[in-house]
Amino acid sequence: MRRFLLISILVLAACAPRGHMTISPEAAGAGQIERIFVATTRTIGDERDRFGRGRSEAVSFARYDVNIPPRREAGDIRWPPKAGTPDPERHFLTTAEVRHEDSLSFRADLAAELARLPAGQRDAVIFVHGFNNTFSEGLYRIAQLSHDLDMPGAIVHYSWPSAANPLGYVYDRDSALFARDGLERLLAEVDAAGAQRIVLVAHSMGSALTMEGLRQAIIRNGARARSRIGGVVLISPDIDVDVFRAQAHAMDGLPQPFLIFGSNRDRILNLSARLAGEPERLGNLSDVSRVADLDVTFLDVGAFSEGAGHFTLAQSPTLISLLGRIGDIDAAFEADRQGRVGLLPGVVLTVQSATQIVLSPVTAISDELNR
Repeated sequence: MRRFLLISILVLAACAPRGHMTISPEAAGAGQIERIFVATTRTIGDERDRFGRGRSEAVSFARYDVNIPPRREAGDIRWPPKAGTPDPERHFLTTAEVRHEDSLSFRADLAAELARLPAGQRDAVIFVHGFNNTFSEGLYRIAQLSHDLDMPGAIVHYSWPSAANPLGYVYDRDSALFARDGLERLLAEVDAAGAQRIVLVAHSMGSALTMEGLRQAIIRNGARARSRIGGVVLISPDIDVDVFRAQAHAMDGLPQPFLIFGSNRDRILNLSARLAGEPERLGNLSDVSRVADLDVTFLDVGAFSEGAGHFTLAQSPTLISLLGRIGDIDAAFEADRQGRVGLLPGVVLTVQSATQIVLSPVTAISDELNR
């Protein structure tokens, strides 16, 4: 059975095309440029992937400007062809690369980016990729998310040393533990650069790394570390539920707001749970009763799920469109904290100590939000 499950994970993961970075300065101007600041604990890579799968005790810093091509659907990443000329109208391309010699140079670069933002809005979003990712895949995914969700603030990517192999689950799990110190270091650097608030966004196994790094930072630095966290978003988190509860209690409460996007239709997490001998992982909870004493909001995106259903938030154009108006939903919550039922058509809200929201891809949601 274990061998069957491993083969199943390989088949599911192999469905997604792999891609590598292409540097093309002439692509600047073809589409919108997303500036991505990077910290990584990967070893130096090659021309296709600037950083590889090996683990580095030193943190490297860089910045990449990524062209988002205009001829694409929301949620889609189009890689340049392995042979032939890339098309900046269709393909994701890197228009500029800056390798910082040290953290001071990185901090100055990030500080300049934050200074360009309006006063009071100088926030930073740190994205942590998941299992089975190359450096380029994680970088281009956060560029795509930043563009499609119109993320505010400076965008930062923490790239930890994934093996980028569907059968490298154990290596990646150990790498996620190895990378905790690097994430804590990045949080400190972003804080020192002048970010007023830091929002953490993590996918899959990167959620486990994020929880460990956040737990470590709060235990070590207390109120200072907590005060800089403006929210946490976990997407399809591959975390043992009991471990998550222990992490939350060690922090003496979770930073707010704390959002979890998940689905019991997530085939990758369903397989992960079976490999662990458990009924479910945090990202595929059937209900929120196991975390009902924690202040979390679980958004069930199963109705939008396609394929493996492991990164629905980033890949569903309909869901991306809906979440582009997430501020309206949050305002509705603030206006009606006592009874969160029936706020929006097509949205089912279940109130316990935690909140579960089941999103439905119906036209009424979009119509209501656009009124």
